[in-house]
Amino acid sequence: MGIIKELKEFSVKGNAFDLAVGVIIGTAFGKIISSLVNDVIMPPIGLLIGGVNITDLKYPLKEAIIDTGGKIIKEAVYLNYGNFVQTSFDFILIAICVFMMVKIINNMKIKEESKTVKAVEPSDEVRVLSEIRDLLKNK
Repeated sequence: MGIIKELKEFSVKGNAFDLAVGVIIGTAFGKIISSLVNDVIMPPIGLLIGGVNITDLKYPLKEAIIDTGGKIIKEAVYLNYGNFVQTSFDFILIAICVFMMVKIINNMKIKEESKTVKAVEPSDEVRVLSEIRDLLKNK
């Protein structure tokens, strides 16, 4: 029963819950960025380089083996570098967006902290010691 209780306490702690929310939001955000790259950014780039779909770019390492009847005996082997380029663009855009979000949140935290900074009142001991010091100065 101890392990189940520990697991329950861990799963309802703020840090674990915040992490779960972050992963869910991050996954959804990743899909949005992937769509932005795949559907908005890459088609014009493909058009500029000759109407090529970037994800279809590949380099043949070994040609397919075809028998006399036209049936493929062994599939061709390709190095699919276009998909790597596409995924790299996804990563770069996600990294830029996350950096900008962290920067904005940090700026908001700094502004909030500067608003909440209050003058710290001295403790009772410090106040009494200050009064004693002042009395001794006056003598």
